[in-house]
Amino acid sequence: MYEDRIVTIPNALSFLRLLLIPLFLWLVLGPELDEWALVVLMVSGITDYLDGYFARKLNQASKIGAILDPVADRLYILAVVIGLSIRDIVPWWLAIILPLRDVFLFCLVPFLRTRGYSSLPVHFLGKTATASLLYAFPLLLLGDAEGTVADLANVFGWAFTIWGVGLYWWAGILYAFQVRRLLVSTPRVARQ
Repeated sequence: MYEDRIVTIPNALSFLRLLLIPLFLWLVLGPELDEWALVVLMVSGITDYLDGYFARKLNQASKIGAILDPVADRLYILAVVIGLSIRDIVPWWLAIILPLRDVFLFCLVPFLRTRGYSSLPVHFLGKTATASLLYAFPLLLLGDAEGTVADLANVFGWAFTIWGVGLYWWAGILYAFQVRRLLVSTPRVARQ
């Protein structure tokens, strides 16, 4: 299943995504070089896909990667939505509602630990929600310009955003039900 290796191609790609977060924020908030910020977003999205692909294809799934990839996703989503909110590209409610779901799930971790778990496996709905948001943000940034392409990008960006937020929260609710089921069906682990 998972190995204890740290130096793997998928982990390097997740780490690269983490390094791109401050670069994206600087490009969007500093010089407002939106074209380069779009490139960073696209590279982040591609590396998100590739780290999972290489983990499966090269049998390089690792314990650190199982943590690093979702953390990179969450920080990426948080940084992008805050950056776009500061630029008034997206409303502030979006910058609040997305991280609020992660705070909700973080509050469930102590309950999981009473049963010997630190997290639940990521399911398809959660991955789909993240993918929708990863498509949404570059489109919304592209939609902040003038012209037909910008208008189309804005429409599709908001479609992906609405679906992404809905699926993101639906996945969070499903995780909460999984935790509840685990609490009912699994005996408490003795503290060490």
